[in-house]
Amino acid sequence: MAHKAVSKAEGRLRRLAEVEPGERARELAAAHGKDPAVVQVVLDESAELLRAERGVLICVTRHGFVCANAGVDASNAAHADELILLPLDPDGSARALRARIAELRGVRPAVIVADSFGRAWRVGQTDVALGIAGLVPVDDWRGRRDSSGRELRATAIAVADSVAGAADLARAKDSRRPAVLVRGLAHLVTHEDGPGAAALRRPRDEDLFR
Repeated sequence: MAHKAVSKAEGRLRRLAEVEPGERARELAAAHGKDPAVVQVVLDESAELLRAERGVLICVTRHGFVCANAGVDASNAAHADELILLPLDPDGSARALRARIAELRGVRPAVIVADSFGRAWRVGQTDVALGIAGLVPVDDWRGRRDSSGRELRATAIAVADSVAGAADLARAKDSRRPAVLVRGLAHLVTHEDGPGAAALRRPRDEDLFR
């Protein structure tokens, strides 16, 4: 599920006309050629500003995500001066969606709330899981053997991010299709909602970029 549909449903929107930029926002906006009101919204959504360069603010959101502009985005907004924010609790949103599907349809599929993120090591964006309910987020292969019998020491598959990226390929960015049904992963779906997207966040002391 695209987070924008979730954010809109939850009222996570800001109108620029209602934003009063502070001194820090004005300084950053002048240095990086950005709208001061937009920068203020980004700062409001950030727990920490890690870096500002080439018109991009790399922030730690209040959820703990490290991403550009704290996930604040204008694309697919209904109004020209409107910004869409990340859900306050993406895991909670995923759990609520899963429960509602079960109530209406009598099934409990795993649910992912996703957004596009850049990657420090590679060009381009791919969708990643912001919120998860009912899916194994990471398939840890450490200690298992490869096809040649060698013990794997570092392999941990980011299942939820892989699913989010695959779903993004199944729809065009301008399709206005908020949800994609992914089949064939029943072995990774769990009865309990599980740990959510927190399991995918690298601890700060293991983060080589901070």
